Amino acid sequence: MRLSPSPDRLFPADPATRGLARGFYDAVKNAPILSPHGHVDPSILSDDVPFSDPADLLIVPDHYVLRLLHAHGIGLDRLGRGDSDAGAREIWREFAASWHLFAGTPVRFWFEDTLHSVFGLTEHPSSANADEQFDQISAWIAQPSSRPRALFDRFGIEVLATTDDPADTLTAHRALRDDAAFTGRVVPTFRPDRYMDPGNPNWTAALEALHAASGIECSTASGLVHALEDRRAFFQSLGATATDTGVVDAWATRLSSAELERIHRAGLDGSVSPREARAYRAHMLWELARMSSEDGLVMQLHPGVLRSHHRPTLDRFGPDSGHDLPLTTHYTEPLREVLNDFGTNETFRLVLFTVDETSFSRDLAPLAGFYPSVFVGAPWWFLDSPDGIRRFREAVTDSAGFYKTSGFIDDTRAYLSIPARHDVSRRMDAGWLATLVVTGRLGEEEAATIARDLVDGIPRHVFRL
Repeated sequence: MRLSPSPDRLFPADPATRGLARGFYDAVKNAPILSPHGHVDPSILSDDVPFSDPADLLIVPDHYVLRLLHAHGIGLDRLGRGDSDAGAREIWREFAASWHLFAGTPVRFWFEDTLHSVFGLTEHPSSANADEQFDQISAWIAQPSSRPRALFDRFGIEVLATTDDPADTLTAHRALRDDAAFTGRVVPTFRPDRYMDPGNPNWTAALEALHAASGIECSTASGLVHALEDRRAFFQSLGATATDTGVVDAWATRLSSAELERIHRAGLDGSVSPREARAYRAHMLWELARMSSEDGLVMQLHPGVLRSHHRPTLDRFGPDSGHDLPLTTHYTEPLREVLNDFGTNETFRLVLFTVDETSFSRDLAPLAGFYPSVFVGAPWWFLDSPDGIRRFREAVTDSAGFYKTSGFIDDTRAYLSIPARHDVSRRMDAGWLATLVVTGRLGEEEAATIARDLVDGIPRHVFRL
């Protein structure tokens, strides 16, 4: 099968609507990429060394790919995870032979774009051409123009945000800031998840790491809060504009100081109960909102994912190996205390994401449609498909409009997929705007302005870029 993506892909089928969508898209398709939330390792840019091989570049780190192949009985050890002895070429062969499994998925769409526009491949992967394509991509990797910094410029990335632990030294960010040869903007994002749950067996080790990084003793809850505040200031000194928190639910409610310290001590001595751990986590989420209301770091909240659903896979292959799964998630009541305290604070900004799309029109859009501080985050994880993006616009626009949404976030570790992911969003938004024009709900000129704002003005404003 020829690999030749249509220039009109994802646009509406109706010719008149498609023509309008094409015009809106053409005006933004080459706009700089603002990527305010992602998981690319900044050291690939500070070190600027060539990528290793096609499998390590495209397959092994991508949990979207791993989970679907695993669902069809391909063991993760055959895909390079854990103590795998599978070679890069063998991993690529597994992927190529399974190409048909991705039909209709966003993974397929992203890969088609990347394989064609980045590598110049002209055929869909298959068992017959797997070795040839592996060699073609390997030859591409060896070129100086394929190094991470050159691609940063080629892809048109203006801002790239990473995701970083508060105890991180941010060595790569400092190196990039001080390197006159690198003109891009790469900023850290403060991710404090592992300090919030005293029931986690790794919590005390995390406190020790934070103590070492900040110099502030974390044997008390007040000390932990102080240490987190200290590290937030450090992140801001290196360009951070946002934080990110991934929690199982969105409850954010205060405890008394005495109760908070009691639970903190219980966490240290190993006697904390699940109920106490939940209460502690909810208080810490409130504390993070309070900090954002004071220092201006945009608070991103990503609740509703049950991490590492399959314990045997976690034990053998570690986290981020494809078995994190979505939960039903509520926001209106869980965030009431935070929004009563900070929802009209001009410094506070809260971007709410979900993997439960029933919450788009039920909770998120109505909250953003009242509170000045609240913005609806773009479709994330299981929802960042073309159809998920369309359903997002249909669900959110009625209550929140366009200007209380976040702009697109690619949320990816797969560096080479960033342009493809942003392109999907630009195409789908162009199609939705065209639909509003032909149905008389928007004027053509205003729709064109919104198309430009969705890729530039809106994310620049929301994430304080």
